[in-house]
Amino acid sequence: MSTKAKVWLGVGLWLLILILLGVAFGSDGKNEAFKPQEEFRLTPWIDIHIGGLDLSINKAVLYVFIACALTLLTMILVARKMTQKPNRTQAGIEAAYDLTYNNITRGNMDEAMAKKWFPFVATLFFFIWFSNMIGYIPLPTNTHETIDIFGIDFPAFALYAATANLSVPLVLTLVVFISYQWEGIRVKGLGPYVKGWIPKGTPPGMRIPIFFIEAISQFMRIISLSVRLFANILAGHLLILFMGGGLAVLLGIAGLGLITLPIAVVFFILEVGLIATLQAFIFATLTSIYFGEATAAEGH
Repeated sequence: MSTKAKVWLGVGLWLLILILLGVAFGSDGKNEAFKPQEEFRLTPWIDIHIGGLDLSINKAVLYVFIACALTLLTMILVARKMTQKPNRTQAGIEAAYDLTYNNITRGNMDEAMAKKWFPFVATLFFFIWFSNMIGYIPLPTNTHETIDIFGIDFPAFALYAATANLSVPLVLTLVVFISYQWEGIRVKGLGPYVKGWIPKGTPPGMRIPIFFIEAISQFMRIISLSVRLFANILAGHLLILFMGGGLAVLLGIAGLGLITLPIAVVFFILEVGLIATLQAFIFATLTSIYFGEATAAEGH
C-alpha cells in the first residue's frame, strides 16, 4: 500500500470514528454552566488592602514569585558555576550568556552601555521566559473547580501565565520606558536628547510635525511592547484551552474533542517550543534597541 493510500485510509478511519461517536453520544446542547473566562479570573487567596491599593495574593502573584525565584537561581548559577573545565551546566550557561549579552545587549548598544545594562536586560529576558514557560505547566491553581482527595477539596490543575495578565507586561514596559528615557537624558542632557528626536537635515517646516510624531511614537512603545507580549501569551493559552476540550464542553459535543485535541497538542508544542522564547527574545531585544537609540551619538 502506498503512503498516500495509508494517509487516506487513516483519515477515513478517523472520520468514521467521529461519526460513530456522534451517533452514540450525540450532542448535549450548549453548556451554559461552563465559563472559559473563569480560567483567567484572579480570585484573591489572601486579601491585602492598604488604603485604596489592592495587594491581595492570587495565582498571578504566585506565578510572578515562581518566575522571580527561577530567575534569581539562574543568575546565581551564572555567577558561581563557571569552571575552568567546562561541564554541561556551564555549556548551558555560556549559551544563555552568549544569547543575552552578545546577540541581544551588545548587538544593539555600544560596549560601555552594554556592560552597564546587561544585568537588567538579561534579568528581563529570563524573567519573561520563565513566566512564559511555567505558564504551560499545569499547576493546582484553579479555585473555581476543585478535586476531592480524601474528603479535602483541592484546586484543580490549570494553565496560567503571569504575562497573560496585562498588568505584568505593562509594569515591565513602564520600567523599560522610564529607564531608557532617563539614561538618554543622563548621557546627552535634556535639551540635546529631545532635539535628537528630529533627524538631522530635516527641513525647518517639518521639524515641529516630526517632533510630535516622534513624541507620540515614544509613548506608543508602551502600548506596543506590553500588548505584544500580553496578546501572544493570552492567545496561545486560549487556543490550548478551547482546542484541548473547552470547545467540546462549551458546545456539548463530546466527539468534537477528537478533532480539536490533536490541534491543541500542535498549539502546545508551538507555544512551548517557539512562542514563549520568541516573545522573551523580542521584548529584551526591543529594550536593548531603545537603550541604544536613546544613547547613540546621532540620536537615531
